[in-house]
Amino acid sequence: MNANFPETLATAMLASCQSDPGVTAWFNMDGADQVVTLEEVVRQARGVAMGLSRLGLARGDVLAVQTPANPTTMVVHAAAAWLGLTLLPIIHIYGGAELEFILRQSGAKALVTPQSWRRIDFPARRALMRDAFPDLIHIVEGEETGAIAFATLATGDELGDPVAVGPDDVALLVYTSGTTSEPKGVQHSHRSLLAELAADREMRGALRSLSPWPPGHIAGVLSLMRFWAMGQAGAFMDAWDGPTAARLIEQYRIQATSGTPFHITTLLDAAQADGRDLSSLSDYMAGATMIPPTLIERCQQAGLATYRAYGLSEHPTISSGTPADPIEKRLGTDGRLMPGVEVQIVDDAGNVLPVGGEGEIWSRGPDRFVGYRDAQRNAEALAADGWLRTGDIGRLDADGYLAITDRKKDIIIRGGENIASREVEDMLCLIPGVVEAAVVGSPDPLLGERVCAFLVVAPGTVIDLADVQRHFGSQQVARQKTPEQVHIVADLPRNTAGKVLKPDLRAMLREPATA
Repeated sequence: MNANFPETLATAMLASCQSDPGVTAWFNMDGADQVVTLEEVVRQARGVAMGLSRLGLARGDVLAVQTPANPTTMVVHAAAAWLGLTLLPIIHIYGGAELEFILRQSGAKALVTPQSWRRIDFPARRALMRDAFPDLIHIVEGEETGAIAFATLATGDELGDPVAVGPDDVALLVYTSGTTSEPKGVQHSHRSLLAELAADREMRGALRSLSPWPPGHIAGVLSLMRFWAMGQAGAFMDAWDGPTAARLIEQYRIQATSGTPFHITTLLDAAQADGRDLSSLSDYMAGATMIPPTLIERCQQAGLATYRAYGLSEHPTISSGTPADPIEKRLGTDGRLMPGVEVQIVDDAGNVLPVGGEGEIWSRGPDRFVGYRDAQRNAEALAADGWLRTGDIGRLDADGYLAITDRKKDIIIRGGENIASREVEDMLCLIPGVVEAAVVGSPDPLLGERVCAFLVVAPGTVIDLADVQRHFGSQQVARQKTPEQVHIVADLPRNTAGKVLKPDLRAMLREPATA
């Protein structure tokens, strides 16, 4: 890291505020806008840090936060950095089962949640967590018996100086679904996060951006950090809505955004329907999924340069395109490596392949995570000399562009969120009459993939999609994990060792239906 660059998130935040205290963030919540400045966020964060300290939280303690994108979330994230805590943002779709696992493994000392929000029954979640964790401190945006009201945390006193921490202290713990049924706790240090933020600014510039990502997602966390730690103006929404996004871009002259095919399609549809001016928007990063060429062409017609990027929670941005890249590179690759990032393409025997060879992507760099919360997972993911085995298949071309061509990991990426096939399969096998289940991603033009289940059932058993969805509704898991397609089959395709051939199932879904 540059010797003149701040070493911790708190010192970065302080430097940004001193440089431009009036830089602005715009939040849209339930249809209403709220504007905050960096100076206001830092002042409130210092007050909240003092309140958290009075509750007994200290350097290294884990603060869990399961809130939507709003000013409270921004302030809590900044307060965690000021107090030297490990921030644990949790995806809002995670239900009681996932939440209990995360809180237990992380050892979280406190949990911040909304009083209520949209269709999520947060009071019921808190009741479950009180039974599981009697000593957990509940902090609520509102008032509730047995919880601390967020508004009472800051009582006028402020924590003057940030708590001293080291650049290699764990600053962020974020859970992501992998190939197993249990989420993986990915740990980032102050150093790795600041390296990611600095590389993004070097690659893309300090653009005024709109984030569609929830703050429990690594992309959402980083979007918030770009404001409170780097002083970069931005707009945020508590839930995605195409017409609102189009209006925010027009009103605040947003220059850049990111998302999946769903986000850009609904944005363009809304702008066309409402006559919105998107001329300020020139930069669209497509992350977490493939972008159909027809959609890229539509963006071109709208004057919007669209390109792809590649990363994962363990290594947030490995490669990225730019608006200046040739159209064939933006259509067919995931861009060039980010500053400081290295990649090698490796075959199944661990041999490094020459340029153009297709194999597993191994990456390393200053923004790579520092290890999993469960250290036993590190040996599987981390090779010698700091290489991360990504589990994705790709190739590097002679011009240095990286292209993701396949997935070694058994996951589904639906709307930018990872879903472990194994977890869905295990729950399907709890349904009476299900003998075996295999789950894959079914291609979808908006979400990238949808959850598709192939079931082998016992003779005489009748199971349809409605039965499966009722079962998942009773399991206290994120709704996104519920299968959206069900196929009853006599048997599953297998290799000679009996392993289910999921590429064959995916190929079946890509084949056009025949009469």
